[in-house]
Amino acid sequence: MTATAATPAWAFEAYVSVRNRLPSPGPHSVTPQVAETLADIAAPYDLILLDAYGVLNVGEQAIPGAPERMAELRRAGKRTMVVTNSAGYPKRAMMARYARLGFDFAPHEVVSSREALLRHLDRQPKRRWGLMLAQGYGLEEFEALEARFLDDAPLTYDWAEGFLLVGSEGWTEARQARLEAALRERPRPVLVGNPDIVAPREGGLSLEPGHFAHRLADATGVRPEFFGKPFRQIYDLALSRLHPSPASEKILMVGDTLHTDILGGRSMGLATALVTAFGSLAGSDVAAAIATSGITPDFVVERT
Repeated sequence: MTATAATPAWAFEAYVSVRNRLPSPGPHSVTPQVAETLADIAAPYDLILLDAYGVLNVGEQAIPGAPERMAELRRAGKRTMVVTNSAGYPKRAMMARYARLGFDFAPHEVVSSREALLRHLDRQPKRRWGLMLAQGYGLEEFEALEARFLDDAPLTYDWAEGFLLVGSEGWTEARQARLEAALRERPRPVLVGNPDIVAPREGGLSLEPGHFAHRLADATGVRPEFFGKPFRQIYDLALSRLHPSPASEKILMVGDTLHTDILGGRSMGLATALVTAFGSLAGSDVAAAIATSGITPDFVVERT
């Protein structure tokens, strides 16, 4: 989805408004420690999980110094993994993008909400799916499903036995209205491959599938099932790739969004670090946002 007029303040309020659909952070009474960079706080941790947008990159640009920081952490013996809600394109395209931006992550070190969704679908009974996703890559990685793209053809909305909200590029208000009407007429499962409400791009914030999923829930009463931060399936998938997996107190989750990255890490019992310079809270009153949300990170750092 292209950048919109949405502001960080609007996005924060949007997350606050759907708090009842998100996990509980659990008790946490610490006062966040403030540091300049991730290098200042990484020493106690064996595994560092990193959000992508707002932490490693903004749109198609690497955040200055982020590739060098990842190399520095590796030299210090830290294991790093990207845990991202970016779901709109296949894994091969994602890996090519990270390489182009100067990162050297291996495929098993990048875990996306798209992968968490596909893992879940592999274990479910077969059904016909209507797919919110741009058509540029075709049905790559969804070939095993009986799926059709949701476009402007009314019949697809009737044909589908469930809906997958994976990527919002090209999504329109007309399609949203058609999907809401279809669910009001006949409620069906809605699985969301990207729970984010917004994502930082070069020109501003884009509206992501989570935004449209919560609108569907408000309009129809159908409760979506989310795959990605702050929900645990993506963390379970990431940790399943590590043998052995570190103890939770040795894992640090780093992200720019309180209601996805920090809440997700907290709900899994991990240490958390909120990055403030480039992501969803850039230019905001971070202390006020933490107090209002009730989601407290262990650390607040300016940049990766």
